[in-house]
Amino acid sequence: MYAIVEIAGKQMKVQKDQTLFVHRLGKEEGSSLSFDKVLLVDNDGSIKVGNPTVAGAKVQAKVLVSTLKGDKVIVFKKKRRKGYQKSNGHRQQFSKIQIESITG
Repeated sequence: MYAIVEIAGKQMKVQKDQTLFVHRLGKEEGSSLSFDKVLLVDNDGSIKVGNPTVAGAKVQAKVLVSTLKGDKVIVFKKKRRKGYQKSNGHRQQFSKIQIESITG
């Protein structure tokens, strides 16, 4: 059984007992979450597609780690022959969640 869920503005395919890294949710470690924006549910071949969401479908998840930092992305700007160079870095913050159940 799997579902396609919208989590923090991103659509993700999830299964039971799967761990995911999603954009930081701002929840504490150990707290439980419920996602109502379920776009598709596949239960052993019987597929329910929402318009836009599946009515009555929910995905329960648990926060394992509240805040993690991703890999560093370096942004480097340069204009040749002008002496202009600018370097900037960014590290995206993530939350690690585990899917506990899919209903619907």
